[in-house]
Amino acid sequence: MKPTLLVLAAGMGSRYGGLKQMDGVGPNGEIILDYSVMDAIRAGFGKVVFVIRSSFAEQFKARINAEHYGNRIAVEYVYQELDKLPAGFSVPEGREKPWGTNHAILMAKEVIHEPFAIINADDFYGRDAFEVMARHLETLDGAEGKYCMVGYRLENTLSENGTVSRGVCETDANGLLVGMTERTSIGRTANGIEYKDADGSMHPLPADATVSMNLFGFTPDYFAKSEALFVDFLKEHGQELKSEYYIPFAVNTFIHNGTATMTVLKTTAQWFGVTYKEDRPMVVERLAQLHANGVY
Repeated sequence: MKPTLLVLAAGMGSRYGGLKQMDGVGPNGEIILDYSVMDAIRAGFGKVVFVIRSSFAEQFKARINAEHYGNRIAVEYVYQELDKLPAGFSVPEGREKPWGTNHAILMAKEVIHEPFAIINADDFYGRDAFEVMARHLETLDGAEGKYCMVGYRLENTLSENGTVSRGVCETDANGLLVGMTERTSIGRTANGIEYKDADGSMHPLPADATVSMNLFGFTPDYFAKSEALFVDFLKEHGQELKSEYYIPFAVNTFIHNGTATMTVLKTTAQWFGVTYKEDRPMVVERLAQLHANGVY
């Protein structure tokens, strides 16, 4: 069975402004998402599921559909909304945003029944990353708790126009993930690459640290495991206005309680994305070069 690609596209890109997933950056007006879907088709994915929000569904569907990709891949949509919560829970008064990346994944539990990969809609992952992921997922049909991720070098994922957040990964001798720590406010400084902690102190990070760019692979049992953990999360944080249920939190929990393993896959691909509006010219230039080199 061919794996499925789950695209997290519900975020509106608050730092960038507007629906940045729809911004044409390729030589012919291609958006970053076009490259990801075409790379996924070439790698052997059989379906793509988009997690979006009802507020921009019409605009999104007008641009993204199976016909747009030559009907070469099946397309489905699911919706991440504030009130899509497990039974017994409600949205606290004053909360305005959904509940994070793992909440977004749960929106697809009714339409995905095979091994699947997830990506961010506005990140460029590179063709090799999709090929590496697809090959691995094809070995997992029928398996449970055998998860994976594509790891990138930290120095290749930074923005020159502001700080970023990254999941910094620790692996064992077998290439299995031991843990992932979400670091925020990462950037280049006079002392190298550093991140700022909650107290405002700066700490160094190695340039070759392996980081997650939200290119994960899961078997379908992830939905049930993740939903059960989400219930626990809501019991503790459900009345908070800004708490979010992130993928690294769930992955770390499953690794530490022994219910899953996560293989860290290596790729030769280069990641880039439009984190800030000022990143756009760099993305346009790099995509133009890929076209010039015949990659696309």
